[in-house]
Amino acid sequence: MDKLPDNITQQVQQALQEDIGSGDLTAALLTEQVTGMAKIISRQHAVLCGTPWVNEVYHQMDRQCEVHWRKKEGELIYDGDIICHIKGPAHILLTGERTALNFLQTLSGIATKARRYANATEGTNAKVLDTRKTIPGWRQAEKYAVRHGGCYNHRMGLFDAVLIKENHIRALGSVKAAIEKALALSKDETPIEIEVESLAELEEALNAGAKRILLDNFNYSDVVQAVALNNKKAELEVSGNITLDNISAVAETGIDYISIGDLTKNISAVELSMQLSDL
Repeated sequence: MDKLPDNITQQVQQALQEDIGSGDLTAALLTEQVTGMAKIISRQHAVLCGTPWVNEVYHQMDRQCEVHWRKKEGELIYDGDIICHIKGPAHILLTGERTALNFLQTLSGIATKARRYANATEGTNAKVLDTRKTIPGWRQAEKYAVRHGGCYNHRMGLFDAVLIKENHIRALGSVKAAIEKALALSKDETPIEIEVESLAELEEALNAGAKRILLDNFNYSDVVQAVALNNKKAELEVSGNITLDNISAVAETGIDYISIGDLTKNISAVELSMQLSDL
């Protein structure tokens, strides 16, 4: 089972506080003793993701609430599918509605996009990775959704891997100097990767002993040449100008990784709705 982000409780607390503030003025119209039943319905074909956040929303609001899922995390859902039933005090169901749906529709949107990219590279050895282009405070959740869509995570942040980029190289003087400095300072088995912008820089990185190299904004022809030049000496990743239209061709070059900022940068939320049964 995929490990859940460790900040779900805090994330939900902040979201509920943001929405409810000093109290839900509209839900106050309802009698607190009235028990209700609601259902969440899908309005489009998608990959379901975010069920633990919905559970946490209603768990924090009222322990009496029960969420019964009819669809599983990572499962395909279709227009008209009933995803779950929620039972509890009617005013609680309505107060938590928007927060619960915000988490569910956003994370499902990411998982759905990730599934498209995963499907487009099926049959190749290339792994599709996310990036750090995430909504502040949502990174763990978004990377969780990427995994449930069938893609993979790059580094979580600046703390768990070395990625030497263009400006680092400029500051240190050369690709060779940057790699040598990183190797000298590296601890245990911290991953070290360097970004290159040309075939000449790729050759320099290989000669300096780089074990993982990011090809930044290489065109298709240069990716093909880079794979041949590398000849499996290092792991190769490509990033920049990769879309669903061209990712299959790039994956078939023999590249190891393809990092896609679009997985989390441009999110299209899945259309969902909640309906309360007659009281």
